[in-house]
Amino acid sequence: MLDYFLKGGPVMYPLLLCSLISLTIIIERIIFWIREEKNRDRELLNKLMSLIENGQFEEAKKITGKTRDFVIRVMVCGAVHRDFSLRDAMQMSADEEIARMKRYLPVLDTMITLSPLLGILGTVTGIIYSFNMMGTVGVEHPQIITAGIAQALITTAFGLTIAILSLMPYNYFVSKIEKATLEMEQYGTSLEIVFEKEKNRKM
Repeated sequence: MLDYFLKGGPVMYPLLLCSLISLTIIIERIIFWIREEKNRDRELLNKLMSLIENGQFEEAKKITGKTRDFVIRVMVCGAVHRDFSLRDAMQMSADEEIARMKRYLPVLDTMITLSPLLGILGTVTGIIYSFNMMGTVGVEHPQIITAGIAQALITTAFGLTIAILSLMPYNYFVSKIEKATLEMEQYGTSLEIVFEKEKNRKM
């Protein structure tokens, strides 16, 4: 493997950096989502909805004070600011949660795009090297010429490998964010309906 890396030429070093950045982000995001799943408390969420429906807002705030469930945090934020702007409060809280979920993903997306481009750059420089050697030594020394072609193929393969292996977890993280967003929207809508019913009863 080290031999292949050295044959790839100088472009292999930025490709190695891209692979390390991608791997670090993927590991960090996997740990993040494992922690988020552990923090989910659907039993408490159902209890929260029940308390809100019964108008027990102080009790609802009390039992959810230390929760780490992102859906509950959005719901509590909306309930606390219900007399001002329920929708805006939940939207603001949801935006904060989504921003937390999207952390480092733009960097991973950049690595996915950049790695194949660096591979192509290595391909171009390898071919240029081959043609230069062909002009210098002629076809009598094919091993020198094929070294440049090998450099071109190695960087392309390495760049594509980084992109492919990074793309799969990236799409997985995006799907997790979409699912979490949908869940926050669903519970947020349920909360709005509860308060609309309460307003209609008071009228």
